[in-house]
Amino acid sequence: MPTEKPRYTVIVDEELLKEIDDFRFENRYPSRSAATLELIRLGIEQLKKEQEEQKKAQKK
Repeated sequence: MPTEKPRYTVIVDEELLKEIDDFRFENRYPSRSAATLELIRLGIEQLKKEQEEQKKAQKK
């Protein structure tokens, strides 16, 4: 099933791989890639949220 989406490789240690796999199975993702994409998306959302909160705190 080829895709036109960009690809890149991430190298992780055994501990992080276990955490990704645990997340995958706990949340029933079909693949490591799907689980990793969701973790990245969640991380980016959290960073944006924290940045917005910091900006609001600085305005006070």
